[in-house]
Amino acid sequence: METTLSNGSTELRIRPDGPLTIIGEKINPTGRKKLAAAIEARNYESIVELAKRQVEAGADVLDINVGVPGIDEPAVMPEVVRVVSDATDVPLCLDSANAAALAAALAITPGKPLVNSVNGEERSLESILPLIKEHGAAVIGLTMDDDGIPDSADGRLAIAERIIERCAKMGIPVEDIIIDPLVLTVGADHNAGRVTLETIERLAKEFGVNINLGASNVSFGLPERDVINAAFLALAAARGASCMITDPIKHSLTIRAIDLLLGRDAYAGRYIKQYRTLQPEK
Repeated sequence: METTLSNGSTELRIRPDGPLTIIGEKINPTGRKKLAAAIEARNYESIVELAKRQVEAGADVLDINVGVPGIDEPAVMPEVVRVVSDATDVPLCLDSANAAALAAALAITPGKPLVNSVNGEERSLESILPLIKEHGAAVIGLTMDDDGIPDSADGRLAIAERIIERCAKMGIPVEDIIIDPLVLTVGADHNAGRVTLETIERLAKEFGVNINLGASNVSFGLPERDVINAAFLALAAARGASCMITDPIKHSLTIRAIDLLLGRDAYAGRYIKQYRTLQPEK
């Protein structure tokens, strides 16, 4: 299964057996007061700089989230998309549950973006999937619905199947669907990581789709979060995850090392290139 994204001039191909795709997570105001203030003030200089830093650090895709409480998201989202796409050369991931904001952003995004996200709730399926079809975008499907996030792999696979089936009815090809099995913090439930890893493995075997992971959630509330996150990235990749929404400035070298250890990096070329790129950061 191959999911293709583009920025209008170059293509990115995501494959379960290919190098891990890094989706840079840092243009997201959640827990970032300075970024939230910049978005509110429509001061996009710092956002452009953050976008460039992530691409330089190894991001293959940039996540764009402008969800500051009270903001006019349908007005602001396209503005941020425009300045980031003008300043970088990677595909974008439009991160919002606001259908009006997604519609406005999709109308001006170059190439073929990724939308983050749809889920198993009927309201989400009805509002988001027509936009995906209209604009020919790819979409991340979250394994949650009106009852929340199932605590078993069986429950999450059932939601993934529902999303895939609804996409098929809309005429959205399965290769344009990336499933996110979701991960909760192991600080609250020591089985949370195991359930997600089992879900990844079964999604890969039963549906063959590309699989995304917001890996940093797994360590929330625990010390030395980067250690836990890095370990989880490796475990998830070995089971079939192909995309990671993460901080490329912190984790891109680890991700290249995972590719190397999985035999996806001939003669360690990508790992060495990434190491040399990050030397100025050190």
